[in-house]
Amino acid sequence: MPKQLWINLPVKDTNKSKEFYSKLGFSTNTPHGNSDHVQLVIGDNNANIMLFPVATFESFTKHEIADTKQATEVLFSIDAESREEVDEIAKRAVEAGGAIFGEPSESQGWMYGCGFTDLDGHRWNVLYMDMSKM
Repeated sequence: MPKQLWINLPVKDTNKSKEFYSKLGFSTNTPHGNSDHVQLVIGDNNANIMLFPVATFESFTKHEIADTKQATEVLFSIDAESREEVDEIAKRAVEAGGAIFGEPSESQGWMYGCGFTDLDGHRWNVLYMDMSKM
């Protein structure tokens, strides 16, 4: 049975992406001293997203990369501890050069979230879920 999951994501500039995600509060590093890619470590379970230059990513997949201005290849969803944290992450995303595609708002009476894009147009969803209202 697999023990770890690595999500690989193409980016135009790994240094700019590392700076962007650092500003959002993500833990980042360059594994094995390799400046070719950046590792994001997310949450208590240490989920890994590996950011690779487009050319390196294409060499892995042997496939065309989706144009994130025209289509969505994936939606990354992360949790927040409060409505205020959702708002703060949205603010940081914009300040770091990203864009909001879904303004912070309530949904179904128990969820509060927003959607933003990173520097490469990859879409992220941030959710606070108040289980006491579910």
